[in-house]
Amino acid sequence: MRIQEEKTLYEKLKILTDAAKYDVACTSSGTSRRGDGTGMGNCEQAGICHSFSADGRCISLLKILFTNECIYDCKYCINRRSNDVERTSFTPDEICTLTMEFYRRNYIEGLFLSSGVLISPDYTMELICAALEKLRREYRFQGYIHVKAIPGASLELVRRAGFLADRMSINLELPTAEGLRLLAPHKTREKILTPMRLIQDRSRENRQEIQLYRNAPRFVPAGQSTQMIIGATPETDFQIIQVAESLYQKFDLKRVFYSAFVHVNEDRDLPARTGEGPPLLREHRLYQADWLLRYYHFRAEELLSSEDPNFNVLFDPKCNWALKHLEAFPVEVNRADYRTLLRVPGIGYKSASRIVKARKLGTLDFPDLKKMGVVLKRAVYFITCSGRMQGPVRMNEDSIARNLLSAGEKLPEEVTGQGYRQLSLFDDVRFGGGIR
Repeated sequence: MRIQEEKTLYEKLKILTDAAKYDVACTSSGTSRRGDGTGMGNCEQAGICHSFSADGRCISLLKILFTNECIYDCKYCINRRSNDVERTSFTPDEICTLTMEFYRRNYIEGLFLSSGVLISPDYTMELICAALEKLRREYRFQGYIHVKAIPGASLELVRRAGFLADRMSINLELPTAEGLRLLAPHKTREKILTPMRLIQDRSRENRQEIQLYRNAPRFVPAGQSTQMIIGATPETDFQIIQVAESLYQKFDLKRVFYSAFVHVNEDRDLPARTGEGPPLLREHRLYQADWLLRYYHFRAEELLSSEDPNFNVLFDPKCNWALKHLEAFPVEVNRADYRTLLRVPGIGYKSASRIVKARKLGTLDFPDLKKMGVVLKRAVYFITCSGRMQGPVRMNEDSIARNLLSAGEKLPEEVTGQGYRQLSLFDDVRFGGGIR
């Protein structure tokens, strides 16, 4: 029998914010719902914890678990049933109190709520719905809410939550059904994909309802997302981006998040410890490839193949693709269409749009491209302006690769291992007597 002392709200907060740090699937882009003036907060250009809003601001939210109790024994999870960790749970009232008090102090702009599975998926989802209903209706909170649906919960509970949240997500957990059976045998692909399909179908119906009735309640207005753990199972990068591409096409997902596997448990079915830490560079490359799938009109089979199944360590996926397809270059920036420009290393979708607009007014040259945000140290090997290159370039893969490497590719601190951690609510805040 486990004897557990009653914890203060502050103690619960420390435990359940720390337990939530491994869940990266949170974002806020895609909703612009305003408050109506009768409640607190709004969603117009609102944000998420240490991510970016539609207008480019880096903003925050309260990111917590409802409970770290769990009936499942997923081998990669710190909160699995067999782990001897300190357990606790919030009540719906406590979730409301925390959200409102942090919001009033201007620490957050919204809530990201995930959970372990307490007693059963339905029981846990019922508690989550109760918290969201109280927060929206009794406390009149109109800020951003992202909630995790519990796989296996009834579809009616998922639907209820969808009318209360701005974004919902159901974690895919692992890229393949085989990996799920090995490391999370209590979960099935069917239990994960069924609520995804519900959210997709109900969102489409809701958009039609809104066209007919402007005041119709919104269902998951910011769409849905998911998360995959990378490196816990032996899938290749090619398999992973194929799964992501399929999810975007079949379920209208807004985002797929990739979470580098972190060793928090010892288990014979998990990869052996290497001393190198989480595969952060691999995670970084997958995010770059994901961006190419969503905004640059690339397909998974263009970036990788069964013969070449993993991303290049030295070059980002777009640059690596260009090196492998030199027959498509150089591109004449004064004539190439928008989609062709998007495939040039150093030209992003914003600079491509600027090029298309600016060349209507005159002929562009290399200094003009630099002013438009083109990264010339990459682009010069793949473009011409009025038929000429900026300097002598040998259209040879090895030669261009050497020049690109000499220019250097800067990776984020998180990838180089200088700062891999989630900022805690307690880093900059010292509470005198808890939240009242």
